[in-house]
Amino acid sequence: MTTTGASKLNTLYTRLAPGTPLTSEDLAALGISADLAVHYVRAGWLMRLARGVYCRPTETLALHPSLLLLQRRFDGLHIGGKSAFDWYGLRQYVSQQPVLHLYGWMAARLPEWFTAHFPAEYHRKRLFAEQPDALLHVGPFEKRSGAPQVSAPERALLELLSEVGVRQSLQEARELVESAYSLRADVLRELLQHCTSVKTVRLCLQLGREGSLPWAVKLDPAKLPTGSDRPWVSRSADGLLVLKS
Repeated sequence: MTTTGASKLNTLYTRLAPGTPLTSEDLAALGISADLAVHYVRAGWLMRLARGVYCRPTETLALHPSLLLLQRRFDGLHIGGKSAFDWYGLRQYVSQQPVLHLYGWMAARLPEWFTAHFPAEYHRKRLFAEQPDALLHVGPFEKRSGAPQVSAPERALLELLSEVGVRQSLQEARELVESAYSLRADVLRELLQHCTSVKTVRLCLQLGREGSLPWAVKLDPAKLPTGSDRPWVSRSADGLLVLKS
C-alpha cells in the first residue's frame, strides 16, 4: 500500500468512534474513493453493510452513531413514544428485547443493516402542525453534543397515546401516564395546541384527570383542540374507547 493509502486507512481507524457506520459520502470526505473503498473491503479493512454503507470489521455497530446516520437520510427521524419514555427512565416493565420506536415525517422503511442489529419499528407520524426541520420539543438526548434526536417526555406521551387502539394497549398507556406525574404543563399545553389528532388530545386530558396528575389540572380543555361536542368512539382489542370533549 502507498504512503497515501496507509495515511487514509490510519485516518479511518483513528478519527471515528468505534461502531460508527459510514456512507460512501463519509468515506469520500476522508479522501477514500469508491475504488479505494472496494480495495479496503477486499483486503478486510472495511466491511460492507449495504450498498453505500460500511463499517470497520470486527466492531459491533453502536446505536447512537447508527441513528445519526439514519437521521441524515430520513426527514424528521427521532426516537419517540414508548422508547423515548424508556430513555428517560419512565417505564412500567423492563422488556427482554425492547423494540426501538422511531418516528419520522416521510414514508420509509428502515434499512436491514440497522434492524438486524437493533430491533426497531418506524412510524410515519404527522401528529403536530410543524415542519420536519423544526420539530416541536425534539432535540439531542440530554442535550449532549452528537446525541441522536429524541422527543421530550411530553411529546413522547402524546406520540404514545396516538397509537392507542392501533399498536398500543390502553392499559399500558394508562400506567405510563400515571408514572408521568412530573411532566411540564406549559410544554404539554403547547404540544396539545399544535396536535392534529382529536383522539390524542382527549385521551391525554382524560387519563390525566383519571390519574389526578398535577399537570392535568393546569390544562384548560376549552383552549385545546378537542373537536366537537360529540364523543369520540373507537373499537379495538381493548374494547370500546369513548372519549368525551
